[in-house]
Amino acid sequence: MSFSSQVKDELCLVRPSGCCKTAEAYGLLLFGRSFTSENLSLQTEHEGVADRFASLLRQVCGVSPVTSHSGGRRELLTVSLKGEADRRRALHRFDHSARDVQLRIREKWLERECCAGAFIRGAFLACGSLTDPQKDYHLEFLIPHLPLAGDFMALLTGRGLSPRMVMRGSSAVVYFKESDHIEDLLTIMGATNSTLELMNIKIYKNVRNKVNRITNCETANLTKTVNAAVAQLEAIERLETSGRLQTLPPALQEAAALRRDNPELSLSELCALCEKPVTRSGFNHRLRKLVELAGQA
Repeated sequence: MSFSSQVKDELCLVRPSGCCKTAEAYGLLLFGRSFTSENLSLQTEHEGVADRFASLLRQVCGVSPVTSHSGGRRELLTVSLKGEADRRRALHRFDHSARDVQLRIREKWLERECCAGAFIRGAFLACGSLTDPQKDYHLEFLIPHLPLAGDFMALLTGRGLSPRMVMRGSSAVVYFKESDHIEDLLTIMGATNSTLELMNIKIYKNVRNKVNRITNCETANLTKTVNAAVAQLEAIERLETSGRLQTLPPALQEAAALRRDNPELSLSELCALCEKPVTRSGFNHRLRKLVELAGQA
């Protein structure tokens, strides 16, 4: 099951109060497939959403919706009102009419904060989707009417969220990419369990990324150390072959012998083997000097 379907499963279990039932039904109607006197319908792949929409229409509008199935690669459920009288009744219930040119949000149904959350929940059930947070953070609403999308943007912004909008064909996509805002939005809609799961996923990803960064850093440092040791051993061999090693100061000859005989030891461990105390940086300076001398003609 996708994370988006999981969220919708949870939202379909929310038990709204009377006023919130009305607000949620309004969100489902406005953001469904069509909300006119000629066609009032919602299309979804989610059986729970179809059942919830049909139930809310009966309770809030006193109408008799019909659910139909269509086949193909994926099964779609269409909940619609077949009679014009029922469609007009649903429109009038929310102060819309057959003469409306553009769908716009009627703010009177969202005056209470709980009702605004229920309305957003209805919008998400009708046209929302959420990417698997293991892969990416992305929640979107696909809205076919640009003025309606603008109203919805204002509604979300008024609740401290920062939605973005882009056109996809003739439809507007109102979306979120920030995990914190997605968490807030899920909570507003009533999907608190999904909010907690998203937070846990984010914590896990952050820890995993930190471990990967540390591992990569350690690997890079180890590679650098090994490459340096190889270069030092090659330099010492060249100095020995050319007979120049025996002409160098005792401190450099000691450093060469210790590195040659202990290629696996760290600088700190090599320092501990020196006859006289020497710092790590001092011993490293001697090894660099050997590499420098070996490179000279």
